[in-house]
Amino acid sequence: MLSRPFAEGFASDWLAAWNDRDIERILSHYGEDIVFHSPRIAKVLGNQASSVFGKSALRDYWTKALGLAPQLFFELDDILIGSDALTILYTNHREELVAETFVFGPEGKVVRSIAAYR
Repeated sequence: MLSRPFAEGFASDWLAAWNDRDIERILSHYGEDIVFHSPRIAKVLGNQASSVFGKSALRDYWTKALGLAPQLFFELDDILIGSDALTILYTNHREELVAETFVFGPEGKVVRSIAAYR
């Protein structure tokens, strides 16, 4: 099981990286073979995609998404801890409640992430 200190440190750094709009710091949390799922992908990319595969594709997607949201800001609401995963509950700049679940691989990097919105 992941520890509370690890989860809190991850959440703090992950949120700060997003709020600083630092794409390389954001990506530092993810493994090369990351699979990211979000209902926002199709809107940002202008297609029917619901997932992004690989760190390079994720960089391209988030770079575009950050360009479309200059007011982006995330505020932590809670952290839920599982065996090899954690979920960060946060409120975004649109006042939406978001749950993002991160599954960690053996090297301590995120290998799968799933975002869900209220």
